[in-house]
Amino acid sequence: MDKKFHKNLVVSSAPHIVTEYDTTRLMGTVMLALLPSLIASTYIFGARVLLLTAVCVIASVGFEWVYNLITKKKQTIGDLSAALTGLLIAFNVPSNFPLWQAVIGCFFAIIIVKQLYGGLGKNFVNPAITARIFLFISFASTMSTWPLPRMAATADATTGATPLGVLAEGSSTEALAQFGLKDMLLGFSGGSTGEVCALALIIGGVFLIWKKVISPIIPCAFIGTVFVIALITTQSITMAIWHVLAGGVLLGAFFMATDYVTTPKLPMGQLIFGIGCGLITMVIRLWGSYPEGVSFSILLMNICVPLINNFTYKYYCGGGKNEK
Repeated sequence: MDKKFHKNLVVSSAPHIVTEYDTTRLMGTVMLALLPSLIASTYIFGARVLLLTAVCVIASVGFEWVYNLITKKKQTIGDLSAALTGLLIAFNVPSNFPLWQAVIGCFFAIIIVKQLYGGLGKNFVNPAITARIFLFISFASTMSTWPLPRMAATADATTGATPLGVLAEGSSTEALAQFGLKDMLLGFSGGSTGEVCALALIIGGVFLIWKKVISPIIPCAFIGTVFVIALITTQSITMAIWHVLAGGVLLGAFFMATDYVTTPKLPMGQLIFGIGCGLITMVIRLWGSYPEGVSFSILLMNICVPLINNFTYKYYCGGGKNEK
């Protein structure tokens, strides 16, 4: 073989398809898509949202940097995955959440869930979602104390109930009367920092789909399942829309259930994953003791991903048959 051609025949490992996106650009694009929600949350709850977000991002990046330094691994903070995890953790807690507790959540997400399993690409559950559940179990009181929006009509209180909390303690009529669709869409209600303004989340989610950063399969299956089950159980299109806008459905469907690492690879698997998330969410909302089920649904479906992948691989490729 001519030596001048030899260098062109080097075999390398996958992936072999080269695109304009690398990890840093993907993570940066997702963070950009979250910017409308961050701006809306700052307007709704005040400047402390920016402080909480900054602390979570800095803590997450710092923990990853220290871990890589101690274990003598290549620094990976430049890929922005730790920064995105910190941003999502800030979005999943109340705006008045104690900063030291938020830092503990960041440690759990980055060190326990991500790095101890090998780092980016090897964690089997979403770090931000798992951190939210960890914080809810560890600090139930502060994780369920919701500041009122600055434009709330109540002047004698600083905290209030979330729409799903009102629904859990009352009826659909009471929940809709206290929190109308307009309030839910614009974010004039209690809830976690990044989940209250449905309009901002929709803008960010559509942007990610438009940029082809995420596939529409999981968000559509997730949101569609929530809508259909709510419509069947409430017999009301208004309440079905209300359930989609309430809680963390949009934040989870667009920004956490679409995580590349912890979701199925094939379209059929993504469809199963999205439907499963919506189904578990509504089961917990309607019949569980906890008013919200998005975090638990995504975590449980993350655990099922290997089974889903195995099933869909066999469906598309066929299973081997023993010859007699």
